[in-house]
Amino acid sequence: MAASGRHRLTRKRFTAGVVALAAVGGAVAYTVASPAEHASAAGGCAPYESIRMGKYWINNNTWGAKNGKGWSCSWDAYLSGSTIGWGTNYEWSGDPNAVKSYASSVLGWHWGWKVPQSELPVRVADHKPVRTAWSYKVKESKESVYNVAYDLWLHDSGRTDWQSKPKHEVMVWLAKDGGAGPLGTKRERMRVGGAAWDLYVGDIGWNVYSFVRVGNTSSANLNLDDFLQVLVQRGLVARTDYLSGIEAGTEVFTGKAQLDTTAYSVNVG
Repeated sequence: MAASGRHRLTRKRFTAGVVALAAVGGAVAYTVASPAEHASAAGGCAPYESIRMGKYWINNNTWGAKNGKGWSCSWDAYLSGSTIGWGTNYEWSGDPNAVKSYASSVLGWHWGWKVPQSELPVRVADHKPVRTAWSYKVKESKESVYNVAYDLWLHDSGRTDWQSKPKHEVMVWLAKDGGAGPLGTKRERMRVGGAAWDLYVGDIGWNVYSFVRVGNTSSANLNLDDFLQVLVQRGLVARTDYLSGIEAGTEVFTGKAQLDTTAYSVNVG
């Protein structure tokens, strides 16, 4: 396993209940730039190419590229205190049920510490607020199967490195299109942070818990600890576990589109 890679079994996508792209705020038709057109921009298109942005780093994560053909590029836009702007575009073909890339902002652990002073890890029992704000737009030139989601990593120890196996993965889906769906089976519907979410539970060698928002949104203002405490209350996550990494980006199955993050921040404690 590569230090900056992820292993995930193929995610099955739904064949019903497809969410129209227009439901994602700010989504419009437009022309997506090619990798060559982004070659001179800050960032790049190489697999796992990274960009340091204060306490975060942008990861051009193409962990599922073997499942199809295509490319993904990522770039930085601005840094102001703990708030960043960044973008990614992509074009993928191949197995419509398999994720190809997850270009994302990373805070904390991601198979190896890359940026120090990230405010992580924190023990779940400490109940520290993990406040995040995220505003973004999705621009699509042809049908794309994707989600826009947070990806949280938990371990049973506060001391981890790239060889440490995660105990839990917790995803928070803000939007999806093209029939994209989470791993596992639906357990229940609940309200967290002022919105309704469907909780899915799966296992790929570690537990995967996915909170899928009922209705897409193009912005979020959440305390991510609220989702962890929901799992603690249901006996799915232990209070002694540690939150070690927080990512935010777009998982892409197929298609051609661009995600522009106009403002993103995470603050712990």
